[in-house]
Amino acid sequence: MKKAAEVEHSEGEPRLSAYQQAMRKRLIAAPVVPAPEPWRPVALVPVGGLLGIGFASHPDSGHDLVMVVSHDGHGLFDAVTGEKIARERDPAPEDSTPDAVADLSCPGLGPVTGSRVHIAGLFGGGLHTTTEDGWSLEVVTPAWPNERVLLSRDGGLPHAGRHGERWWHVFHSYHSELRAVGFSPSGRTIAVATSSDVSLWARE
Repeated sequence: MKKAAEVEHSEGEPRLSAYQQAMRKRLIAAPVVPAPEPWRPVALVPVGGLLGIGFASHPDSGHDLVMVVSHDGHGLFDAVTGEKIARERDPAPEDSTPDAVADLSCPGLGPVTGSRVHIAGLFGGGLHTTTEDGWSLEVVTPAWPNERVLLSRDGGLPHAGRHGERWWHVFHSYHSELRAVGFSPSGRTIAVATSSDVSLWARE
């Protein structure tokens, strides 16, 4: 039987230690599982050409809102129900993408018209990766280029506990490029945005 060729290793590239190899194998072996209670899935929203997302708060209900910026305009979603509550198909050129201004923001729409929403995604920026009560989100890439999103309550890597008990592999971006991952400022919403869709989870 022909022996499989060994993967070429660059002399300048450090080899993974036994500990690092074990961690990589553990991350690869962890299947995608539902987020634990109190988190519940809200919506998987298809958005072709997605560039980035940002959070706002509804001035009346207090619900978290998710603003989505794409090549096809801007949209605003209620993060509690998943309902699309506003749409701007043809924003002004100077407002169409967040990189037009230094703080990577776009003008709000619908109930948050008159404010600006910071957008994280293709052009930079970022969302909250922790909550006040101890939840954390991480993006890991043990098998590049497919990124995985981990939700945890154990302080993050190296995740000493068992998968499904203190940390959960909740999303695997094998079909599209990851754009942004994070919690809303309130800590009540998780959003994972790729170049083709947005996944939302919420809790009370």
